[in-house]
Parts: sequence; C-alpha cells; structure tokens
Amino acid sequence: MYFTRRTYVQNWDHTPLEDKHKITIKQGGKSRTDIKPERITHIVEEVGYWRKFNALHNWFVQNVQNGIDNCGEYYVDHAVMEKLLQDLEQVLADKDVVTDNERNVKASQLLPTAQGFFFGGTEYDDYYYEMVDYTIGVLKEAIADTGRSTYYYSSSW
Repeated sequence: MYFTRRTYVQNWDHTPLEDKHKITIKQGGKSRTDIKPERITHIVEEVGYWRKFNALHNWFVQNVQNGIDNCGEYYVDHAVMEKLLQDLEQVLADKDVVTDNERNVKASQLLPTAQGFFFGGTEYDDYYYEMVDYTIGVLKEAIADTGRSTYYYSSSW
C-alpha cells in the first residue's frame, strides 16, 4: 500500500527564472542521457508505505474509492487526510480504554480490520497500533505540506 506525493515541476518558456526547476538524473555519478529533464512534468515521492495494514486499506476503499477495491490510484485531498488523521487519533486515544469489558471500541468503529487475500491479521494488536501511529506521522507531514503537491493512495496485491 502506497501513499505518494506528486509535485509539478514542468518548466515553460513563460515561467520566471526564479520559479524554474533544474532536474538532473544521474546514475553512478554520470548523467543519464535516456531521460530528458525538459520532459519531466512531475516528481513522485513515496511518503508512506504499508504491508498488511488491512484496516487502513479498508478505510481508503470505503472513504476514497467509493467501495471499489481495484488496486487503482486515487487522489486524496487535504479534507480526506484530515478526516483520516482525526479517526486515527481517536483510535489511538481509545487504545487502552475499556468500555463494557470491550477494548478497541473506536478502532472497530472508525478503522475496522478487514479480511481478504494477502490482507494479514484482523486483530487489534501491537502491529495494528504501530501502523496507526506510523500513519499519523505520515499524514501530519502531508497535511503540513502547503506546496503545489498532490497526494495519492494506491495498493497492489
């Protein structure tokens, strides 16, 4: 599962010099001639990566992908990131709360696990909460980005 940031870097003739990007692609210290820097339009960075965190994938399927689980790439706007961050923070805050002899009430409501092919465990265990905490960090960084970047979620099974 991948969360990527795409930054537009296309240089146009009318772009002021101070706004132009200089892109150099090197391999082994030598410039690559098969990639033309003037043709590069976007830089794509992997800012989040998960394995078998089915609860997060399920959240994206339900809240971003309109219930369609097709391993596509989906745009994630700031409002969606903020909603996910809010859900994750509530899940983490509720981690050790016991209500009616049940643990993980918020987790099962806001970020429930899901079964499926290659999806990993469905327990609300240490791994689940480690991934919640990691995802909070990823989202805080993305939300703080006020640049000209866009964010996308994708998965591959």
